[in-house]
Amino acid sequence: MSGNSTSGEMSFWEHLDALRSVLWKAAVVLVGAAAVLFAVMPDLFDSVILAPCRGDFALYRLFAWLTAQFPALPQFSTEGFSVKLINIQLASQFFIHMSTSFWLALVLTFPVLIYLLWTFIRPALYDHERRGVRVAFVFGTLMFFLGVAVGYFVVFPVTLRFLADYQVSAMIPNQISLDSYMDTFVGMLLVMGIVFELPLVAFALSTMGILHRDTLRRYRRHAIVALLLAAALITPTGDPFTLTIVFLPLYLLYEASIIIVKP
Repeated sequence: MSGNSTSGEMSFWEHLDALRSVLWKAAVVLVGAAAVLFAVMPDLFDSVILAPCRGDFALYRLFAWLTAQFPALPQFSTEGFSVKLINIQLASQFFIHMSTSFWLALVLTFPVLIYLLWTFIRPALYDHERRGVRVAFVFGTLMFFLGVAVGYFVVFPVTLRFLADYQVSAMIPNQISLDSYMDTFVGMLLVMGIVFELPLVAFALSTMGILHRDTLRRYRRHAIVALLLAAALITPTGDPFTLTIVFLPLYLLYEASIIIVKP
């Protein structure tokens, strides 16, 4: 590695040993967190993961209150809504237990894993580069967890509510499998966490001279159309109210990107 390192130049094998040490620490943190989550997973399933399946979920109550304030809007009801999951494969519950513990551990330990990677690359950076990486680390971590929160409290419940009630024919009842529910749940949380890194990516591209503020402003109208399409794909509902709920944070991310990139 080159850079302002206080420990001098390291050989290839010393770099390899340092990387191996970082990977071992990351594995210990990830496995340890997964083991703890595995132990408490039954309680997490009932109180957190399956909470959007019940009508008293926070977002549903908020929608019911908001629509009650505006009678012109379609009225949203929390009464009678409940999603019953079924398991159709013998070993699914066990493997879902294990895989969910791993994915949640990965989400929760994300800052620690990134910090361990930072300890490996830090000696190769100059002081001003280290300060920039610290800011990016804090900002990126906050945005990732904000995206996960938006995915859990907004995007996934809206999607679940629409698809669980949707029927192409009244003769075909919906029976949602545990595997389908968990694939959608984990996938949306991770996708939203990654999507919320958009301002950080825009800042990095602007630092490299690839992206400029004027470019984002010039293509704002095109971006709005693209974000509306993305919101429609994330939540396939024709209700403009729920579509707006998903579109708004995506658009705010775009505007935030305009602010933080270089002129």
